[in-house]
Amino acid sequence: MTSHDMRRSKNRRGGRSFVPVLLAALVASAPAWADAAPGATACTGCHGPAALGSAMPSLDGHAADDIVAQMQAFRSGERKATVMDRIARGFTEEETRAIAEWLAKPEAARHAQP
Repeated sequence: MTSHDMRRSKNRRGGRSFVPVLLAALVASAPAWADAAPGATACTGCHGPAALGSAMPSLDGHAADDIVAQMQAFRSGERKATVMDRIARGFTEEETRAIAEWLAKPEAARHAQP
């Protein structure tokens, strides 16, 4: 291993990288999201509790039927959007329903251990 390689393997303070520890922590928390429908956890990045008061609406407290209806409106072009129309077209009706049902659960229930 060259000195250049050794410098690259260390962070700025001279210690080892914390990335493996971070990855292990994320993997350890995976069961909290284990029951999420494929694609559902990505929605919470923009539409989770942190969205309250922002330009993007939080989906917390929305009924599954309402979420499905909005996704159908985005998919059909009835509701205009910057990106949600394209995102909505990426899911089947069954996937949309599964995502909506997971998102309609209270925040604490979505993170509860099985």
